[in-house]
Amino acid sequence: MNFHILTLFPEMVMDGLSTSIIGRGIEKGSISVEAVNIRDYTLDKHKKVDDYPYGGGAGMVMQAQPVYDAWKTVRSRCSDNTRTIYLTP
Repeated sequence: MNFHILTLFPEMVMDGLSTSIIGRGIEKGSISVEAVNIRDYTLDKHKKVDDYPYGGGAGMVMQAQPVYDAWKTVRSRCSDNTRTIYLTP
């Protein structure tokens, strides 16, 4: 079973997974996990992936372009019956 996790913090994700039950599954070869850095897919030279919310207000939101481009690249390497689970607050 293959998992691809799109994140802004791939090192943190992989460090957390390697010391858990999932880490034992990775060592056995039962599953594979790849953490994909969304910042690698931004068009901004500073690797910026967030922006101000439409209409103003406090906080920041993720830009759709780098998330979509990262997903599209990972999806192109997978089979047709691959499932996507999008977690967002």
